[in-house]
Amino acid sequence: MNIQWEKLFNPELALESLPFVLEGLPMTIAVSFVSMGLGLILGLFLALGRGSDSILLRWPSRIYISFMRGTPILVFLFILYYGFPLIGWTLNAYTAAVLGFGLNSAAYIAEVNRSALNSVPKGQWEASQALGFSYWRTLRMIILPQAARIAMPPLTNVFLDIVKATSLAAVITVPEMFQKAQIVAGRTFDSMTLYILVALIYWPLCILIAAFQERLERKYDYYRK
Repeated sequence: MNIQWEKLFNPELALESLPFVLEGLPMTIAVSFVSMGLGLILGLFLALGRGSDSILLRWPSRIYISFMRGTPILVFLFILYYGFPLIGWTLNAYTAAVLGFGLNSAAYIAEVNRSALNSVPKGQWEASQALGFSYWRTLRMIILPQAARIAMPPLTNVFLDIVKATSLAAVITVPEMFQKAQIVAGRTFDSMTLYILVALIYWPLCILIAAFQERLERKYDYYRK
């Protein structure tokens, strides 16, 4: 088999296209962070609802989590961007992407939070009640700080998945990195070079996020010790 490696990756085209592709990096970061923020907030309340004794909170949370984990994010993006205008609710591409990734990631974050909250000994709750702490004060001051350290590694994995999944936002015209790469690929007819270039940009970005996670873990371990 004679593989023509020169057609796999064109360094000159990659360097020439790099500035244009990087124009989409701020949008990639913005969608990732805002979506993660939305997911963290909603995921916490879903986790609390999932573990609630009230059936009115527990079952809606379970159904939401099951639906979001059981449906492709790409389909959800299409529903938000192309489907909602049919009922009179038009979202711009950025808003649809943030809602799509945020609402979808909340389901996974909820399961991470639920596991982390359950790992905190019940004696912590009982001791807080004996001291007269309210439910929300106990949660904020005692339970969440302990659960956060446990949840941090899997939450970072969720964030990494969001960062990489932002490339799907190109299908609803969000001007992120992959969409920029597709524009150049359509003009030069060299898709492989541009796809490899985008991959090489995502890789160090994810390495930086993982390094930040390790730093936070060391900080939490320092205070715990």
